[in-house]
Amino acid sequence: MYYGKKIMNNSIFKIMQCFSIKSAFLILLFFNVIYKAHSQKLVRSEVIVLSYNIHHANPPSQSEVINLDTIATIIKNSKADIVGLQEVDIYTERSGKKLNMAKVLAEKAGFEYWYFSKSINFQGGEYGTAILSKFPLSDTITTKLPNPKNAEPRTLSLANIHINPKLEIKIANTHLDYTDASNNLAQVSAIRKILSSEDKPVIITGDFNVVPESSSMNHLLEIFSSSCTDVCDFTSSAQQSESTIDYILYKSNTIDVLEHKVLKETFASDHFPVKARFLIYN
Repeated sequence: MYYGKKIMNNSIFKIMQCFSIKSAFLILLFFNVIYKAHSQKLVRSEVIVLSYNIHHANPPSQSEVINLDTIATIIKNSKADIVGLQEVDIYTERSGKKLNMAKVLAEKAGFEYWYFSKSINFQGGEYGTAILSKFPLSDTITTKLPNPKNAEPRTLSLANIHINPKLEIKIANTHLDYTDASNNLAQVSAIRKILSSEDKPVIITGDFNVVPESSSMNHLLEIFSSSCTDVCDFTSSAQQSESTIDYILYKSNTIDVLEHKVLKETFASDHFPVKARFLIYN
C-alpha cells in the first residue's frame, strides 16, 4: 500500500508540475502579448513647438526695416518642428508688394509646409497669422472669431499635422483682441467651443493678449493646459509694457511637457518667441 501511494503521489506531482509549467508559459505568453501591444501603442514622438509674434518682421528699433533673415534665423535656431506666427504680412505696401512673408520665412527657416490665415485686408495685401510645419499639413481652415465690440477682426487658423503614419494632431494658431476684455473673452469662448470636442491631441499657439490671471486665460485653462507650469516669464519685450501674453496650450492626456522656455531675443520683434518641447504618445 505504501508503494502504491508513492507511485500515486509521484503521478500527481508530475501532473501538477506539468500543469504549473504550462500555466507559467501561458501567463508569460499573455504578458508578452500585452507588453507588445502596450509598446506599440505608446510610440513616442518628441515635437518642438514655437509661438512667435514677429511684428511683421520689423525690428522695433528700426521703424522702416523689414528683416526676415533675423526672424528666420531665430526660428531655425529654436529647432522647432511646428511654428505659430502672428502679425504676418502678405503683399503689403509696408513689407513689400511682392513679398509673401509666410512663404519666404518657411523657405528660409527650413519648413516644407506652411499655411497663411488672413485676418484683415491691409495696405493692398493681407495681414494675419501663419503656421509653419516640418510635417505634412491637411484640412487647413480659417475661422472668424466673434467681435462684439467691432474691433480689429480676429481669426483662428486650424490644421491637422501628420507627425507620423499613426499620429495626427490638431494645431491651432491665433492673435486675439487687446482693446477690450469682453471682446477677448468672447473670442476665447469661441476657441474653447471649437476645440473642446476635438478627439485628436490639440496644441494652440498664439498671442492671446491677456495675462495668466485674466478671466480669458482662466476660462481656457478649464479644459486646456499650458506649457508653462510655473511662473510664466514675460513674452512682450516692450519695456513700457512687459507682460506675459503669448502662450502654447494643449489638450490631451497623451502629451507630456518636457520643456517650456521664453527665448529672450530683444532685437527682431516686440515679442519674445515662446518654445515648448512635447512628448506625444501615439
